Amino acid sequence: MAVDDILHTSHPLLHSNVAHANNNNKNINFVSLAKWVLKFTMWIVFLAWVALFFVIPTDFGSELYADWIGATNETLFGYTGSYLLLYSGPIIIIAFLAVPYLLISGEDQLQVQEKKTPRFRLWTFPVLVDGPLGVVSAAELIGIILFIVFVIWDVYVYTAVILGTLTDDMDPLDLCCFIMLRLGLHFGTIGLDCLAFLFLPVARGSILLRLIDIPFEQATRYHVWLGHLTMLLFTLHGLLYAIAWTIEGHILDEMFQWVDLGVSHFPGVISLAAGLLMWMTSLHPVRKKKFELFFYTHQLYVIFIVFLALHVGHFLFCVSAGGIFLFILDRFLRFCQSRKTVDIISIKCLPCGTMELMLSKPANLRYNALSFIFLQVRELSWLQWHPFSVSSSPLDGKYHLSVLIKVIGEWTKELRGNILNSSGANLHLRPQTKITASIEGPYGHELPYHLMYKNLILVAGGVGISPFLAILSDILHRTREGKPCLPRNILIVWAVKRSNELPLLSTNDMELICPFFLDKLNLEIHIFVTQESQPPLVCLEEGQVQEATNSSPSVSNNYNSMSVLVGTGNNIWSGLYVISSTLGFVILLYLLDTFYINSYDISPWWYKGLLLLICMLASVFIFGGVVVGLWHLWERQNAAREACKDDRIMVEKMQHNEIVAHTDSCQQNLASSIKTYYGSRPDFKDIFGDISEKWGCVDVGVIVCGPPSLQTSVAKEIRSQNIKRQHHHPIFHFNSHSFDL
Repeated sequence: MAVDDILHTSHPLLHSNVAHANNNNKNINFVSLAKWVLKFTMWIVFLAWVALFFVIPTDFGSELYADWIGATNETLFGYTGSYLLLYSGPIIIIAFLAVPYLLISGEDQLQVQEKKTPRFRLWTFPVLVDGPLGVVSAAELIGIILFIVFVIWDVYVYTAVILGTLTDDMDPLDLCCFIMLRLGLHFGTIGLDCLAFLFLPVARGSILLRLIDIPFEQATRYHVWLGHLTMLLFTLHGLLYAIAWTIEGHILDEMFQWVDLGVSHFPGVISLAAGLLMWMTSLHPVRKKKFELFFYTHQLYVIFIVFLALHVGHFLFCVSAGGIFLFILDRFLRFCQSRKTVDIISIKCLPCGTMELMLSKPANLRYNALSFIFLQVRELSWLQWHPFSVSSSPLDGKYHLSVLIKVIGEWTKELRGNILNSSGANLHLRPQTKITASIEGPYGHELPYHLMYKNLILVAGGVGISPFLAILSDILHRTREGKPCLPRNILIVWAVKRSNELPLLSTNDMELICPFFLDKLNLEIHIFVTQESQPPLVCLEEGQVQEATNSSPSVSNNYNSMSVLVGTGNNIWSGLYVISSTLGFVILLYLLDTFYINSYDISPWWYKGLLLLICMLASVFIFGGVVVGLWHLWERQNAAREACKDDRIMVEKMQHNEIVAHTDSCQQNLASSIKTYYGSRPDFKDIFGDISEKWGCVDVGVIVCGPPSLQTSVAKEIRSQNIKRQHHHPIFHFNSHSFDL
């Protein structure tokens, strides 16, 4: 009877487990289907949006355009709504669809699976490595070609239209002016089309960048390329008009023209002047030597946008309004986040002129090991923000985040001087060092792609080792805790000028993080000291380093951690922010159109353009501001529910000091894995050739963090290895973590 009871009770349990597994499978299938539908819809909308710019200049496109305007101009928002929906609607729709896509992806994005068969990928295959654009992947080259084809196609179509309108009885001088004016008009139109994309890459925490998993430092390059193209087109636009007006003899009258119906010239002159000033100071020689000049003049984008709206009016401004609106969304969030001060828990000054800052963060802040932050120190400047890679893993500490800062410029020298007084080789602390820091970020990949390669090669130059320390720590934590993590073979190639930089490697104690990690990971570290021919008397790589100077700056009585508003963010709150601001924009536009523009018969184009821009700003500040306020309250409640704040800070300090205390043991265990070469630079042909024979037919992720010359050398060798690859050799995937703002 007991056996029967057991059997009778076991069947329901078994049935329950099977049912539960079936439900899980159904949920997984539903999520996969929903993601596929959303992704497919976003691709269709995006391709239709891009096709629009190619088709509009043609006769067929003009007919479709006229039909669309005729069918929609009698609707709720009239002509403005027609233009907005046609040009800016698609990118806003994609942003809307990105919200549920990121929400349902969730933790599923962290599930890493090893690819059974190595294969090439467009995003990680370097094609151009020596040109002025730096290292360009196959996918990036396709995008560049598409933009070039787009410009050439539009110029060709518009030129054909102009030639088709010419008559034989036109005076040669009038003919010349007519052609220049028409070409100038069309160059401006093409420039507006490019402007529709220009602001998308610089929305640092944009939901679109997170959707396509492109970090800001990589997207910045696209903004630079688009900026050069856009300003070239706008410059040709203004130059052709100026030459034609000069020939006709009334250039001053035309330049200062400001009309109600049509395009006003004077606002366009101001907008172009601001754009040219930004363009000239953003060129690489100026940006490299006078970064502050570049940074401050680039704030003229406000003047550029406002007077562009006054210049082209509400109709034409709709062409680029979508990208500008998404940028405003991101800029407002960054402003709200940057107002908050952040406690610096501790500072460690290494002998090589590098500082390690430990910053306070909330427990629910999401970031990955390849993230970076923008740091402002108010004692040095209220306007300057400087980017630094995160050197700590998200698993290192629940309430802290660390960065390594090398003293190489005026701002970093002032920061170090604000912490220490230098007198020869002796360093002593200032009493009660006061630092008021603010943070934007963390920014970075939505996916921790360094976890998705079983084989990793990390190539660093100098302080470029910083993000790789975070990667190592992340891998070790995940290995110890059994979390998803593929890397098993890791090679670090680190080039430094002098051996006093080697203590950077000991800022993380690998043995403390994951005991006996060398039994679980095949880790090799090759260090190249390029400006020393032999080891110094004190063997730094064995852990006998100069003592680092530690500081605990004075902090406020209130516990201040960085805000979670920007960076990888919270998908629910960031989605609500985007949706509420967009709906608010539609509501304000309706109220404006119904109760002001139509009621008072407002007709000036420039004024309507300004009102459209004001609606965009007001919707973000009012409707988006409400969500941000609720987001802040939610953040405070979460912080209040966490452990005692004083205990929290003390725990992080104890953890930090414990890591420093175990440096010697870490170096001793790593001794067998470290090879140091003095007076030589890494020979990547030998390094990658040796790896090809040793690791076999696998995918190898290569991540480079260092100067452009280092990236070029690595990319060139990867391209060579992949092109000449034999079937039993690996496929190398190039990834860059360096940025030049």
